[in-house]
Amino acid sequence: MMKELYVISGMTGMTGNELARQIIARGETVIGFDNFFASSRHTIADIENSPSLDFFEGDINDAPTMEMLEKKVLAAKENYDRVIYINCAAVVHTEYFYDVEATFQTNVIGMKEFLEQAVRVGADVYINCSTSEVYSMQSWNENGVKEDDYILFATAEHSQRTSYAAGKLLTEFFMKDAVDKGRIKGCSLRFANVYSDNELYAKHIVPHIITELIEKQSVKLLENSRKNKRTFLHNQDSCSAVLAVIDGKDTLDGTVYNVATEEEVSILELVDICAKALKLEKYDIEFEGYRSADPERRLLSSKKLCERTKWQPAVSLREGIERCVKYRLDKKED
Repeated sequence: MMKELYVISGMTGMTGNELARQIIARGETVIGFDNFFASSRHTIADIENSPSLDFFEGDINDAPTMEMLEKKVLAAKENYDRVIYINCAAVVHTEYFYDVEATFQTNVIGMKEFLEQAVRVGADVYINCSTSEVYSMQSWNENGVKEDDYILFATAEHSQRTSYAAGKLLTEFFMKDAVDKGRIKGCSLRFANVYSDNELYAKHIVPHIITELIEKQSVKLLENSRKNKRTFLHNQDSCSAVLAVIDGKDTLDGTVYNVATEEEVSILELVDICAKALKLEKYDIEFEGYRSADPERRLLSSKKLCERTKWQPAVSLREGIERCVKYRLDKKED
């Protein structure tokens, strides 16, 4: 039976912690690290003591950390049939979308260094977790935006937020170039708006809405939210997609895969779903502020992923929100 070693950056983040959980459940081994920029150890409390996990605190931008990681992998790799690197490290909090230096250092330089390490140690696979933000202002059509559709960016004058999307797009070029040159196998995945049960920090829209409703029975939203619609992807499904492409026969070809559901809702509908999960009959919404270059709709086609793998989303939005609410209320009682 084949034994696999998975190396995960950003492991306590939304994608990383659930990936580690699913990989360990498959009977495989994980080496993971995180600097807790956007999360904390609470996300891996149920698996941190697993003998199949070697986790440590570390920054993808810190050279000594990366040297230590490389030594760990080289010491362990002879015991495994396949070594798989998965880059989940990213500056993703909304307020940092406008910080060009922070997004470039972690999302681009950090990703490239992690990729180069994977090549040096002789890893078999590198998975680049990208984002649907790369679609920028061309993020919707009736059949869902496809991976090979042309992308329409906002300009630097119009929105510095686009630097985040441009950086993640550049990582996809690094990924494809490495595969085309025969240096490693791998691919990039563009996730729709990912959310998770255990995300406690109100930095993304789902935990923000739930936090506001619990604490104030009122939600503050941007003016954009009067019109905006999105699809939301539970991290159980985003991570099963990562494993699906790793397991696929011809999927590690350097190209890009959209990962999304077709369950499009408005932000106002999302608030109502959260309120119902909390059993709130009344709540208020306050609109304040405006985000430039924010597309009104984002609908991705996952047809390519579904045709090349057996992946299908398993968690409906209502079920996912109910799980998020239960986790938050249980934590509040602790």
